[in-house]
Amino acid sequence: MKYDVVIAGGGHNGLVAAAYLAKAGRNVLLLERQDHLGGLAVSERVFPGVDARLSRYSYLVSLLPTRVITDLNLPIELRPRRFASYTPVGAAGLLVDDEDSARTAASFAAITGNDKDFEAWNRFYGQAGHIARTVAPTLLEPLRDAGELRGIVGDDEAWRDFFETPIGAVVDERFSDDEVRGVVLTDALIGTFTDPADVSMLANRCFLYHVIGNGTGDWNVPVGGMGAVTRALADAARAAGAELHTEMDVLNIDPSGEVTFRDSGGAEHAVSGEWILQNLPGQGLDPGPEGAQLKINMVLSRLPRLRDSSIRPDEAFGGTFHINEGRDKLAAAYAEASSGRIPSLPPAEIYCHSLTDPSILGPDLRAAGAQTLTLFGLHMPARLFRSDPDRAREEAVRATLASMNSVLDEPIEDCLLRTPDGALCLEAKSPVDLENDAGLPGGHIFHRDLSWPYAEDPGDRGRWGVETEHRRILLCGAGARRGGGVSGIPGHNAARAVLQAS
Repeated sequence: MKYDVVIAGGGHNGLVAAAYLAKAGRNVLLLERQDHLGGLAVSERVFPGVDARLSRYSYLVSLLPTRVITDLNLPIELRPRRFASYTPVGAAGLLVDDEDSARTAASFAAITGNDKDFEAWNRFYGQAGHIARTVAPTLLEPLRDAGELRGIVGDDEAWRDFFETPIGAVVDERFSDDEVRGVVLTDALIGTFTDPADVSMLANRCFLYHVIGNGTGDWNVPVGGMGAVTRALADAARAAGAELHTEMDVLNIDPSGEVTFRDSGGAEHAVSGEWILQNLPGQGLDPGPEGAQLKINMVLSRLPRLRDSSIRPDEAFGGTFHINEGRDKLAAAYAEASSGRIPSLPPAEIYCHSLTDPSILGPDLRAAGAQTLTLFGLHMPARLFRSDPDRAREEAVRATLASMNSVLDEPIEDCLLRTPDGALCLEAKSPVDLENDAGLPGGHIFHRDLSWPYAEDPGDRGRWGVETEHRRILLCGAGARRGGGVSGIPGHNAARAVLQAS
């Protein structure tokens, strides 16, 4: 059977592409290997007998453009968080309250002992906000070259510091306090194993994608969990006429347009498409990517006590809760991991989704004061888990919980909820787990190292960043240029490339 477009892989980007193309009148078939759609952008009841729907893998939304939501008429709510972050420092802490600048300024002064770091913070993130407003719209357009994008940004200092100078050097120059430097640098290291001072500026690219999302850089909580986003996309694609099939394992994609796949009963089939969109991790990408994160999902009976009596736990955990992420501690953890050891004091950060969206908890858990926590550990490269994945994961979890406990007023273990059979509500995933369970190459959450949001090869100018060496085959997953994260941008751009060419 022949289709206008065959999409291999039903992650959120594949669903975005399917919805756009079907709305444009194209005959679309989408094939997904797993028994559900959405890839890793799903919600699940992870712990038996515990009524909590966790965004098990991806957890927050920043890069998904409002334009995609509007174009596809998606009935989703992305709820903002009042508190940007809280960083424990001894018996006190650094609080960034987006609705109370005076409180934030006082917190900076108490931790740093000066007013200059808060002034530098406002100036730095003012420039980041300007870059977000000017660059984000271009992510849904054909690629410009660096000179054109620099002209759109229109701020030479911002361009130099965000695009041309290693972010580690910029942060060291602009801020004096170690903790403040670390808070800034975490956005340059999430899911990326690198030294922020490295001249490759991989950290700069990671930082950009963390601060330019949707033109604001805000990281919002999807109401109903990440699965609500996936369901809305699938519904939009089906309503437009796309065929969406699960438990269909794509075996081969031929440049001629033929796609061979196996159904759940073991029978093999072949279809053809004028266009083939690849939404499969690792397909058509550079070899050797390496993820660098430890993901821990938890359900708590209550939030833990803090050493800082000036802030309530719901305020501290209402945004991003930073754990041992000062500049020097990040550098020490990177050095240990580079030498092949699990960091002795792993840097990590925590998000409590249920404070912003209690609907992911069942009524009994809500009434009892239970909460969810998602921990994202930095500098945990896949190489550390290769030889003995289970032992290394256990060691990494022990070290990470100890790191967390070092900044709390009580052990987090005392707050963990238990399942009806007595097991702790804690689940950990290393990069090797993500590689084995979800097929992510090297367990890399972005599928490969992030690219600059402009055409680095002159031949790519005016293209969509989804093209491959084969005319009929386009990338539409996170590994496309301007991919990574839950954004839908590669799916949108692959659909636009098809519509522009046909």
